[in-house]
Amino acid sequence: MTQEVTARSPVLHLRGVLLPAGEPGELWVADGRIRTEPVPGAETVIDGGYLVPGLVDAHCHVGLGAAGQISLDEAADQARADRDGGTSLIRDCGAPIDTRALQDRADLPRIIRSGQHLARPKRYISGIGIELDEPALLPVAVAEQARSGDGWVKLVGDFIDRSLGDLAPLWSDDVLAEAISVAHEHGARVTAHVFGEAALPGLIGGGIDCIEHGTGLTGDTIAQMAARGTALVPTMINVETFPSIAAGASKYPRYAEHMRALYDGMPAALRAAIEAGVAVYAGTDAGGGIGHGRIVDEIVALRAAGMDGERALAAASWAARDWLGAAGLVEGAPADLLVTRADPRRDPDALRSPELALLRGSPVEEL
Repeated sequence: MTQEVTARSPVLHLRGVLLPAGEPGELWVADGRIRTEPVPGAETVIDGGYLVPGLVDAHCHVGLGAAGQISLDEAADQARADRDGGTSLIRDCGAPIDTRALQDRADLPRIIRSGQHLARPKRYISGIGIELDEPALLPVAVAEQARSGDGWVKLVGDFIDRSLGDLAPLWSDDVLAEAISVAHEHGARVTAHVFGEAALPGLIGGGIDCIEHGTGLTGDTIAQMAARGTALVPTMINVETFPSIAAGASKYPRYAEHMRALYDGMPAALRAAIEAGVAVYAGTDAGGGIGHGRIVDEIVALRAAGMDGERALAAASWAARDWLGAAGLVEGAPADLLVTRADPRRDPDALRSPELALLRGSPVEEL
């Protein structure tokens, strides 16, 4: 990735409560980077409030529209909406177009690309992913995506099987284990779209690094995730669409009832995962049917499902940045941060109208 800070960014001084430490402190911004020692000539622009490491959308689709593939200009508009919603770092969890050109733009969030979804024919949304005619081709496809992405590969773990009329896994356990091992050999982590219960044991047992959605988690699979260190991105505002998905699936009543049951059970499953020590991160699933720029809505949804305020904010800020290899409010890091007047650990809505938002040291309102 070639995205860099800009030397034209202002020299700033900020004073307030630094998160996650929660203690009063001071930061300076010069050449788009955070400094922890005074910088001559810095203008004090913040004196009070809460300094929050830039927000992270850990499940986002820049380049995916309601009807599938969109243009690069439209994808840039999506990334801009995410930026204006407070996001400075995106893990793009599969996109049907090549968005590498957007990584060169200093006015957009940093994008960590996962390449394209890997699926089977007629076993995912048409026109989005790469469809493999034979399951045995998965390891080779994973290697290709690992080479072309930014350290992540995205699988479709389950989807509706119309011959069964319900959710079903796409891959056998042995193929999954081989494919995940190949990704790891290439230095990439693997994540998977999973709604139901049946695909989870094979994915987790095969060494997958993250589960997206995870509405079918049970006590056993939660325990396996906790033991293996498998992360969860529950995309709670996506789960809110399950009742409407079920309502539109009258041709497949078994599937519709399953989706309703998964919706009903998700808050308890998420609470159980948190209690078991599973690492949970915030992702909106923006793109397709979910609008961009909604990371604060996801924080609110995590809290509503039972996550405490500090952990919900961490899941979309400092904890997620650490997970994805991006620094927070430390010496030399890109100056991606928000400043709120109220404590966002107690009032996440404060993130919707920050006193200041910086992207690589530049005020977002000026980009």
